[in-house]
Amino acid sequence: MAESDDLLARGREITTKLWGARAGGQELPAQKLAPEFFKLVTQFVFGMFWSRPNLDLRSRSLCTVAQLAALGRLDELKGHLLGARNLGIAREELVEVLMQTACYAGVPAAVAALNAAAEILKD
Repeated sequence: MAESDDLLARGREITTKLWGARAGGQELPAQKLAPEFFKLVTQFVFGMFWSRPNLDLRSRSLCTVAQLAALGRLDELKGHLLGARNLGIAREELVEVLMQTACYAGVPAAVAALNAAAEILKD
């Protein structure tokens, strides 16, 4: 199997763990527009980085949630909050991570992230 095929297979395995068989939930308009780009994202982000040793998926998920919150990438944050819940990360733990972002990314970033999370973490 070519290296890119191996990365794609590993990436799909990880996205399935995060988002199930639908891997990401609803298809984004951008996925229809540029499917090859999203194949590359699966290979690079999930096949190459998320599959590395030394951090488990749970830890990577929490890091990703914090980074997306700090950067204000709320659409991506919502998807990764769903993925975190699918990995078994508790709602309260995710809220705490988002609250922690206020210290380093600012209160407005944390409030925006918590508002986005309120749409996702309804349980």
